Amino acid sequence: MIKDDMQYLTIALPKGKLFYLAKDLFAKVGFVADNLEEKSRKLVITNEELKLKFIIAKTADVPTYVEHGAADIGVIGKDVLMEAQKDVYELLDLGFGRCHLMMAVPKDKKRAKLTDYTHTRVATKFPNVAKQFFTSKGMQMEYIKMNGSIELGPIVGLSESIVDIVETGTTLRENNLEEIAFIAEASARLIANRASFKLKFDRISKLVKALEMELEGAKE
Repeated sequence: MIKDDMQYLTIALPKGKLFYLAKDLFAKVGFVADNLEEKSRKLVITNEELKLKFIIAKTADVPTYVEHGAADIGVIGKDVLMEAQKDVYELLDLGFGRCHLMMAVPKDKKRAKLTDYTHTRVATKFPNVAKQFFTSKGMQMEYIKMNGSIELGPIVGLSESIVDIVETGTTLRENNLEEIAFIAEASARLIANRASFKLKFDRISKLVKALEMELEGAKE
């Protein structure tokens, strides 16, 4: 007899701007459920006919759900995935939610070289990503973890620089900050639990192929 949880494919979707983009993409390949809404009071939404379960989670929690097998697959930004450093498979670049990670400083306090910022304070939501970047440059930094508006760091004297994600650069310009170092591109990714990928390989691989075809078709 097949275990109940083996009958279902469980998908973790992040709250926020990626939710509806992910939901719409899955719908295009037939992965749907009634009342699948970001603000649903039900945190697990099931399609019994298709044997699908959707988990609606905080963005930072999606990699944790997938790593520990509470979800078989999930959608998460590459920036969050890099910071979380979870043991999951990265299956597909979904193409939406594009941004990039970068270092920025106040324009009026810009220094001549990147290494001139060694031993200064950097405010960031991504201390692991920042540390990896600066270490690769031979730089030791003081990392200040923040969860709100990172741009405030240099403005109020909390830090000399920031490491954050940027889409258009408008917020940087409005706060008199200038990007001085590119760190990495980021976009939404499809990730999978390692055990689930083996145990539910046929179903997951079919989904990946369907998504690839949909994404290729959208480019044409």
